[in-house]
Amino acid sequence: MNYFELFELPFRASIDNTHVVKKYMALQKKYHPDFFTLENEAEIEEAEKKSADINKAYTIFKNKDKTLEYFLQQKDIVTTDEKFQLPPDFLMEIMDINEAITEDNREVVTGLIDSLSLRLENGVQEIFQKDEHSEYSDNELSRLKEYFYKKKYLKRILDRLSD
Repeated sequence: MNYFELFELPFRASIDNTHVVKKYMALQKKYHPDFFTLENEAEIEEAEKKSADINKAYTIFKNKDKTLEYFLQQKDIVTTDEKFQLPPDFLMEIMDINEAITEDNREVVTGLIDSLSLRLENGVQEIFQKDEHSEYSDNELSRLKEYFYKKKYLKRILDRLSD
């Protein structure tokens, strides 16, 4: 099942969350298993499966990073356990962040991560803002893939800091 189709969303790397909430509520009103308690077992099972798909799609679409990951997976650009080679300049910035972590300077670490995140976001902003009828070029998809893996790397660092 394609979650973009389920939620009647354009197949984009970034979506409008206001439509997602409205569509989620409408789909749950239509398919929630509580409305099928008097139906036969097959219909109850189908409603449970559909409701689970709706919940999973909603979880993906309410998170910008998960939406991008799902989009890239649907395009076969990103695979689950892919070993993506990050560019050396990015890894050098990560070394600076890791050095600040070892020095236990949380303020510096947060500033470096925020600055890098902002630059990453600015580097792909025009791709996220593309018209819903425009196709993505191979170059744009490649840039989105690199952005995704860089953000994922930064998230691991932030998660490690939270521990």
